[in-house]
Amino acid sequence: MNVMPDGTPIRRVLVVAYVFPPAGGAGVQRVTKFVKYLPEFGWDCSVLTVANPSVPVFDETLAKEVPESTVVRQARTLEPGYALKNAVSAGNAATSSAKQSGGIKKLIKSTVRAIGNAVLQPDAQILWYPGAMKEGLQLLSELKHDAIFVTAPPFSSFVTGAALSRRSGLPLIVDYRDEWGISNQFQENRQKSSLSHSLQNRMQQKVLRQASAVVATTGRSAESVAESVQRANGHATVSCVYNGYDSTDFSTSAQCTDDVGPEPNMETSDDSSVSTERRLRIAYVGTLWNLTSIEPVVAAIEKVAAEDLEKAARIDLVVAGRSTAAQDEILDRLSGLPCRLVREGYVDHQKAIEIMWQADLQCLLLSDVPEAGRVVPAKTFEYLGLGGQIIYVGPPGEVSEILGDFPQANSFLPADTDGIANYFCQRLDASWTDGEKADCASSVRFERRTLTGQLAGILNQTCAIRDGMPATGEEVGREVAGATA
Repeated sequence: MNVMPDGTPIRRVLVVAYVFPPAGGAGVQRVTKFVKYLPEFGWDCSVLTVANPSVPVFDETLAKEVPESTVVRQARTLEPGYALKNAVSAGNAATSSAKQSGGIKKLIKSTVRAIGNAVLQPDAQILWYPGAMKEGLQLLSELKHDAIFVTAPPFSSFVTGAALSRRSGLPLIVDYRDEWGISNQFQENRQKSSLSHSLQNRMQQKVLRQASAVVATTGRSAESVAESVQRANGHATVSCVYNGYDSTDFSTSAQCTDDVGPEPNMETSDDSSVSTERRLRIAYVGTLWNLTSIEPVVAAIEKVAAEDLEKAARIDLVVAGRSTAAQDEILDRLSGLPCRLVREGYVDHQKAIEIMWQADLQCLLLSDVPEAGRVVPAKTFEYLGLGGQIIYVGPPGEVSEILGDFPQANSFLPADTDGIANYFCQRLDASWTDGEKADCASSVRFERRTLTGQLAGILNQTCAIRDGMPATGEEVGREVAGATA
């Protein structure tokens, strides 16, 4: 048996993750960093993922984070490609005006989408289940494993992980990157029928009854999930392991050149009107959708322009990430203003880091909607790790509580257009000379290695309980102490 230097036996966990490199996105980074650092804490990893992921974006650079020793098993999904899924999902409910304008295609799309939503529960990725079960059981028969860790969304991954746990007898740890209920409220292709919600509620309860431990990405989400465990009559322990940042990702960012001049993909008005005075570069990195609307920032820039065109001409807004059509329309409102707008679209992780590093002001967004106070965007922690100036536009909640420990962060309610606009003007003031990065010492607790140590502690505790040897708090905490040493 392989052992750690301290004599602790090395265990193996099966990581079930639909989203895994080469797929891109914030959720992929979380599970990839866990796989990267778990071996340091005595846990080798096997990964069960999808061979032909039906996902919107890919990031080949993330594959470099996966240790060569990781056993990766891919199972094919029966889903169509993402482009086809997206085309069908774009169909809105048919109206009389749509029919009059030749909306038969929209009607067909809407019908197909409705049937798909009704049949494919809890999501379209359930079509991965047959292949994942076959490959997962084969992998479990080939190698000795001590636990199963499954991360979601898509929440059909929970169904797969729970089934593998029942068949193998291994303890199950489920990782809620997003809450199931919140996702169904705000996701682009959310389920709307009461029947779907009822069915998914029963599916979630079955998963929670199977789980030995549950992990959430915020403290408030952990409290909410704990209530779900109680309602399901489950016995899982519930913990919070935040998303975080990996300081090794920042190693080359400090050498990036801060070029604030016009770029080929910049939307700008007549360059002759642009002042040569100091500019303010605001960067938003992440997805723009109904839960993270850019509208408050656009409204504030519009207000600055209405009161002082010269100041507005010194604002650069850089947006990197996917966006819905509704958010694109909001950004279009800036096209007639003298500010500069850069629309990068989705970029790989290293490029995202460079954009954040070059910004004078890093922007966090949450819409003022129910339950948003429990959400903490994943980019929050990379913003903190970089140490730059941060503006949070969102409701009071866990984000504002976390940022309260960091003097470089300022928070505004989404409705406070005047306050946001005045803040932009203050940053544009000639007396503003700062540009140095803040001391990041207080953000160390959000390092990916530290957070992985917390997960290793949960895995160790789960296995100890299974073996009839409950771990003490000190034993569970060894991993965290080792991570921060």
